[in-house]
Amino acid sequence: MGGNVLGKNFVLVSFGESHGRCVGAVVDGCPAGLPLSERDVQEELDRRRPGQSTVTTSRGEEDRVEILSGVFEGYTTGAPICMVVWNVDVDSSRYYEFRDKPRPGHADYTARVRYGGFNDFRGGGRLSGRVTASFVMGGAVAKKLLREVLGISVEAYTVKIGKVEAGMVSDEGVKRRYDNQVRCPDPEAAARMVKIIEEARRMGDSVGGVVECRVTGLPPGVGNPVFDTLEGDISKALFAIPAVKAVEFGSGVRAAEMTGSEHNDPFTIMDGRIVTETNNAGGILGGISSGMPIVCKVTFKPTPSISKPQKTVDLLRREETIIEVWGRHDPCVVPRAVPVVEAIVALVLADHAVTLGLIPPVVGER
Repeated sequence: MGGNVLGKNFVLVSFGESHGRCVGAVVDGCPAGLPLSERDVQEELDRRRPGQSTVTTSRGEEDRVEILSGVFEGYTTGAPICMVVWNVDVDSSRYYEFRDKPRPGHADYTARVRYGGFNDFRGGGRLSGRVTASFVMGGAVAKKLLREVLGISVEAYTVKIGKVEAGMVSDEGVKRRYDNQVRCPDPEAAARMVKIIEEARRMGDSVGGVVECRVTGLPPGVGNPVFDTLEGDISKALFAIPAVKAVEFGSGVRAAEMTGSEHNDPFTIMDGRIVTETNNAGGILGGISSGMPIVCKVTFKPTPSISKPQKTVDLLRREETIIEVWGRHDPCVVPRAVPVVEAIVALVLADHAVTLGLIPPVVGER
């Protein structure tokens, strides 16, 4: 199928399909000596796991991770780390209709054309949000490596669902983002977001939203212009998440309404460090990290699987028809996408850090 490898020196290979036997990840290039256990990975997977609240799918996957290689006596060995979760709550019965009647908003039609009908179409197959479990597995390794070796923190949170936006995002709110169903650092906005999602579900519809990600602790000088810029690599990786339609850094699209004097971030010195007074650049200048927090926003479209009648075509009869997509679907993908965004950003940063030699081949001691 191609396109299943992310990174150059810290590499994620993602495999598996939505209704296949398993979804898995192979991480190659992780240094030896990093403390790592299934519990470390499981904590991240549990944040993405379906069936945890009224605003997510009821598919009952436990997503219990198994580490098959690359870890010995609680430490990474330097060998490829292979991890899997098994698909146990699979119902493919409704998907055979969509083999010839592509669902609007899904990749049913494009995948059929690209692979001549040989692709696994059940539940979206390889193109399903289910495969993001592999991103989270790999991201768990990357996050721990960045945190323990370089002191880098990667935190994502919901800032918008439908027309409801979070207010001021505080450090304390970010720490407590997983205390509510929508992973929003603003509890008042979170309550309104839940109502919007539940209303969409009752109407047989769905809503989209925005996840913001903040990276702190990354030193200046990370990134490779001109075609391997830091924001370019992060953006490309984020678009691997199904339903992502836009990525912004810093002021993002608001920059179009600003003047240069408003958008430029004045340099200053704080505690002996070169910093900027504002962060409209989002922590990246010329494709290279500035040492300021990296801030990006990721926009997700409404879940395309909705129970309202929708117009499509019968590919065999070559005629228009109507379908209804019944099943266990997220009325909003944003809450479960939060740990996926964290994972993707961490994977890209870990790759850049390893490539630049910021992380040595062995990070622990016996």
